[in-house]
Amino acid sequence: MTLAADVINRVLEREGWARERLAAHAGRTLRLDVGPASRTAAINADGRFSHSEAAPDLTLTISPLRLPALLAQPERWNQLVAAEGDAALNATLAELALTLPWFVEEVCAKAFGRVAGQQAADFGRRLLALPDYAAERFGESFASYVGDEARLAVGNAEARTFAAEIAALAARVDALAARIDAIDGAAERNSAG
Repeated sequence: MTLAADVINRVLEREGWARERLAAHAGRTLRLDVGPASRTAAINADGRFSHSEAAPDLTLTISPLRLPALLAQPERWNQLVAAEGDAALNATLAELALTLPWFVEEVCAKAFGRVAGQQAADFGRRLLALPDYAAERFGESFASYVGDEARLAVGNAEARTFAAEIAALAARVDALAARIDAIDGAAERNSAG
């Protein structure tokens, strides 16, 4: 059994209601892919997880870059986690994920006391949300920059029209210069003759 499954099983030890929800899916297997890491676990009849080599009934995939956002905001499960397979098991896991902040707050409260534990959990949640917040702000800034610069930039069709107008103007200037040279040459011949 992996360290993650051991930690999850220890948390579930105190939460009979969560084990009951998972026990409804006893015998089902799930694979969790987080970047290059992949683990497959089976759900036992008592609602605990154990290592499994069986083909997964549900595959959950999440980018390691999105994992902090999921831990900070588990209500975004369907947005951040790609699920293939057993929809009922996925729904149960998404529902259980919503209680993750409560589990963290309980652990922090036991370690630091009620008030300090709550503050530590809130700080951790804000810290986990920081990469998502920074990416969102960067995206907004980049979109604003592109929008501002697009108004200053010339499109392909506008550039072609402008180039054609410059070429026509250059031809007119050349024709005018030729006419001036002709008038100037005629004036020189009249004054010489």
